[in-house]
Amino acid sequence: MSQIRMLIAVAALVGGLPGQTDPWMLLRVFEGKWEGPASGQPGKGVSSREYRFDLNGRFLVCRNKSVYEPRKPGAKGEVHEDLGLFSYDRMQKKFVLRQFHGEGFVNEYTLTTASEDGKSLEFVTTNIENIPGGWRAKETYRVISPNEIVETFALAEPGREFETYSETRLRRVR
Repeated sequence: MSQIRMLIAVAALVGGLPGQTDPWMLLRVFEGKWEGPASGQPGKGVSSREYRFDLNGRFLVCRNKSVYEPRKPGAKGEVHEDLGLFSYDRMQKKFVLRQFHGEGFVNEYTLTTASEDGKSLEFVTTNIENIPGGWRAKETYRVISPNEIVETFALAEPGREFETYSETRLRRVR
């Protein structure tokens, strides 16, 4: 990898190039309302999301609701809701994602990997509340276009590798 491309990749991870004042440039693509199909261990469903900046643009807030089809006739489908807060930790020079789940889990992630073009972002947990020790989670976002994002949520039991739990293909609705 050339030194210039390496500088761009590292700058994306730490929040910008020298002289650049917007560390959020990497995440601005998410801003807006999104909808799309979800699939995985909970079955097939539909997700709706809204990402918006709040508190003077210092936080990117995400509200997510996924409704999964019933798995058996007469059963209720699963409904999952979570609230996500992205922040930029200037001391660590890293993005942090905190997710608060309707099931009671609180996941804290840091951005661990970003592709050179910023179209693939990987957040891995540093802490998960209300689950036995050793579990890990990973959120991977792939920007297909300015109007399409694929999010993959993966879990790892203690001592095991990550396994995909769900994948959501979101299209911008506004």
